[in-house]
Amino acid sequence: MMNDGDVARQLKQMTDFIRQEAVEKAAEIEAAAAEEFQIEKLQLVEAEKKRIRLEFERNEKQGDIKKKIEYSKQLNASRLEVLQAQDDLAMSMLEAAGKELLYITRDHHVYKNLLRIFIVQEPAVILRCRKEDRELVESVLESAKNEYADKANVYPPEIVVDRNVYLPPAPSHYEAHGPSCSGGVVLASRDGKIVCENTLDARLEVVFRKKLPEIRRSLLGQIS
Repeated sequence: MMNDGDVARQLKQMTDFIRQEAVEKAAEIEAAAAEEFQIEKLQLVEAEKKRIRLEFERNEKQGDIKKKIEYSKQLNASRLEVLQAQDDLAMSMLEAAGKELLYITRDHHVYKNLLRIFIVQEPAVILRCRKEDRELVESVLESAKNEYADKANVYPPEIVVDRNVYLPPAPSHYEAHGPSCSGGVVLASRDGKIVCENTLDARLEVVFRKKLPEIRRSLLGQIS
């Protein structure tokens, strides 16, 4: 039978054992909690690093897109400037060529032959010209009709010079923005509908439009 001393020692041993178990358990819990905290902390750090990296990449992509858009805008603006410069030079050439047309009408021999060629091209009924060209046109009218008849193997066409409706006069500094005609003729049917516009201005416009692509290519090297 245990005496009081034995009981006391046994109780102390049991108490020490329980206390030790509790300490060890608490240490285990504390270690597990610390480890879980470290894991969560690392996960949070990695998540934040990933968020920052993605944000940086997104901003970088946006920056690249903005740069590309800005570059595209500048490139388009440059192209438009080049095209505008081409158009300006081309129109300057057309304007200069238009002024040269006036010299053609001053040489009566050359202009008279040119009028005859214009008249021969279409079997019109009504012929319109500038008022200042009427006498010159009438002087070549008969030979033009006969030439057309010979070429087409038909009777000479009936062509009447319209003395009521004239083409506008040559361009001048006084009426720079008004209607003008550098020379030539307009051939019309009996009902007044235009059959062929054989003015110098119309011929120049046709040639200019036909040659415009070639002119643009030529001008590109001058302004690039």
